[in-house]
This record gives sequence, C-alpha cells and structure tokens, in this order.
Amino acid sequence: MIALLLLGATAMSKEATAQINVSINIGSQPGWGPTGYNHADYYYLPDINCYYDVGRSQFIYPNGSSWAYAQSLPGRYRNVNLYNTYKVVVNRPDPYRYNRDDISRYARYKGVHNQPVIRDSRDSRYYASKGHPMHSQWEKNRGGVDAGPRGDRGRHYGRR
Repeated sequence: MIALLLLGATAMSKEATAQINVSINIGSQPGWGPTGYNHADYYYLPDINCYYDVGRSQFIYPNGSSWAYAQSLPGRYRNVNLYNTYKVVVNRPDPYRYNRDDISRYARYKGVHNQPVIRDSRDSRYYASKGHPMHSQWEKNRGGVDAGPRGDRGRHYGRR
C-alpha cells in the first residue's frame, strides 16, 4: 500500500515538474514573429519554404541540395515582407529534415497575410521582444536587472 502511494506521488511529481519546466522565449522572438506563442524554436515560412531559428536569430533556406544558415535572407528573397508572411511555429530539432512534410502540411498558409505579429501586439508580455515598439520602455521598467530566481526582472522585494 505504501509502495503504491509512493509510486503515485512520484508520478504526480514528474507530471508537475513537466508542467513547470516550460521555457518562455518571447524576448528572443523577432517583432515579425507570430503572437500567441510563449515559446518557439523555429518558424516555417510557407510562402518561401524557409525556416527561421529563433534561438540563433538565423534563417535556414535551401541552397542547392543542402540548407544554409544566415543572419539575413539572400537577395532572391528581397521582396519578402516578414511582417505579413505567414509563420508556422515548429518546435522540433532540425526542422528542415522534414521539409517535404512541411511543404504539404502547411501549403494552405501560402498567400495568407493576416497573421498578427509581435510588433503590433498590445499584450505586455510581448514588450520583452526587441522588435516591439514598447521594448525600450519595458527595459527601463525592469531596471536593467537580470531575472532573479523567481524571474522578477528589476523588481526588488524587501531589503537589499
């Protein structure tokens, strides 16, 4: 009976830990990124069949028979407006390995240009994004202090 209770408590503890260990990377997402996501590893852009690596701030695009990483898109994409191009959040490693699947799965988003972006959001959680117009005000409000153990940037409780 006690072993059963311990097993149940362990399972519940692991489930609670899994729920708590959710990574938030809104501050790393660009202003042209889609709203509605606290975390994004990559964006897939169906209009141009490219990916964007949020953590590295790099585009991943087809280059012959391989994939290239770069801080900006090459000249052939110069007419792409990232603010109105649809982005699909993809949270799996090396997303380009599944490019054929992504092309067919997300083809319906080609030409869709009404996705809300972080830059235009009035939700204060997006102010952490450097691409948001309120980012500098957000930085001032947090006092330039790195997040403490509770993530309370710029807020100090009690005595220092």
